[in-house]
Amino acid sequence: MPTNTNCAGYSRRDSLQLGLGAFLGGGLLTAFRARGLAAEAVNAPAARAKSCILIWMDGGPTHFETFDPKPDAPEEYRGEFKAIPTAVPGVHFSEHMTRLAKGLSKFAMIRSIRHEQGNHGAGNHYMMTGAPPRIPVGCGAFVSFHPSMGSVVAHEKPAGGGIPAYFSLPSMTRSGGPNFLGAKYAPFVVAEDPSGRNFKVRDVALPEGLTGERFDDRTGVRSDVDSLKRFMDKAAGDPALALDEHYKQAYDLMNSKPAQAAFDIAREPTKVRDTYGRNGFGQRLLLARRLVEAGVPFVTVNDGGWDHHSDLFGALRKRLPSWDQSVSALITDLEERGMLDSTLVIALGEFGRTPKISTLQGQTKPGRDHWANAMSVLFAGGGTPGGTVVGATDRKGFAAVERVLAPENFVSTVYTKLGIDPNKILYNPNGRPAHLVSDPTPIKELM
Repeated sequence: MPTNTNCAGYSRRDSLQLGLGAFLGGGLLTAFRARGLAAEAVNAPAARAKSCILIWMDGGPTHFETFDPKPDAPEEYRGEFKAIPTAVPGVHFSEHMTRLAKGLSKFAMIRSIRHEQGNHGAGNHYMMTGAPPRIPVGCGAFVSFHPSMGSVVAHEKPAGGGIPAYFSLPSMTRSGGPNFLGAKYAPFVVAEDPSGRNFKVRDVALPEGLTGERFDDRTGVRSDVDSLKRFMDKAAGDPALALDEHYKQAYDLMNSKPAQAAFDIAREPTKVRDTYGRNGFGQRLLLARRLVEAGVPFVTVNDGGWDHHSDLFGALRKRLPSWDQSVSALITDLEERGMLDSTLVIALGEFGRTPKISTLQGQTKPGRDHWANAMSVLFAGGGTPGGTVVGATDRKGFAAVERVLAPENFVSTVYTKLGIDPNKILYNPNGRPAHLVSDPTPIKELM
C-alpha cells in the first residue's frame, strides 16, 4: 500500500504517535466532578441516524476542483478544470465529479465552513473534534486535546455483539483518538487492504492451528498470571487498564460472529465490488458499509494524499474519477438497501486550498496551498435533505461569505443526528468538566 505524506513529510504510520498521556495521567477526583456525575441528566435529542461513515480527505482537498468551482473567476483562480451542472439547477461541480453531480439530489453540500487553523495539525484537530487546539501546534503534529467524534460516538453509542464501536481504515487520523475518554474508545484500526486477494484482518479469527479449547486454556493461563492489582478509578490513570481494554477487544473480536461476517468482503457480489471500484479506497468504503450493517456506529476511512502544493491538476485528473465513482457508489448502495436514512456519509478534510494557483520554488507544476477561509463538506443521510446547498463563497473562492459556519456547527450537527446532545458536559479523570462542543448549534438546513 503506498504511503501518503503531507507537506511536512509525515506519513500515516506517524498516527501511532497518539500519546496516551492525556488519559493515563493521575490526580484525585474533585467534589465538583462527583456532583456533576450524580446530577447528570439525560437530554439527548431524538436520533435520526444510527451510524456514521466519515471519509477523511487528509491533507486538505481543494474546493475549487471538487465541489465549488469558480468558472467566472480569472484563469489564475479558476484553474484548468471546467464546471459542470448538477442535479440542482444553478449549482455546479468540477468536471471530474460527474456521478456526484448527477446524484446531488441524494445529499447536501456545505460551502461555508471557515476557521483560522491553516496547518494540518491544528486544522485536523478542529474539524475532527469541534475544538480548536489549546496551544499552537506544528503543521505535521498529531495532537489530542479533546475526544474525536468517533471516540465520543463509541462512548455514547456502544456497539453490541463483541464488535468495536469505532473503526478507522487503514489508519487512525491525526486527532482521531479518545483523549481523556480512555483507550477503550480508541479506534480499531484495520490496516490491511480489502482490495487484496488474500485480505484478512488481524485479531478477528483465531490463529491457525489454535483450537477454541486451546484458546480458552491460554486465556485462563493469562488470567492467572496477570494478577497485578488494578487501580480502577480513572483518576489513578493505571496503564494496565488500557492494556486490558486492548486484550478484551481482541478477545471479543475473535469470538464475534458479526465481526467475522462483516470482514468477509469476498461474500459481496462481483458487480457490487466493481461498482465501488477495485482499489483500496473503493473497497474500504464497501467494508465501511458492511461494518455499519453489522452495527458499528462510527467508521472513519482515512483517505490521505490531498495536500496538492504542486501538480494539482495532473494528480486530480487521475484521482477524482475513481474517487467520484466510489463515493457515489456508497451513497447509492446505502439508499438502495434502505440504509441511507440511518447512516450519515460525510466527506471533508481539514481545510480548503488557496484561491490563487502558484508554483513553488523548485517545482515545475502548479498547485494550491493551505486555506482555512473556505472549504466544502459533503453531507448525506440521517434525514439530511437532498439537493441542499448551504452557504457560498465569493466569486474567487477566497472566503465563505453567505451563511458562514464554524467547525463547532458541523460537529454539533453530526452529534445531533446521532442522538447525542452536543451540549453535554464530559469529565476528565481529574474531574475537570469539558463541553462536548463549545457551540452546540447544529446546521438547521441539514436537520
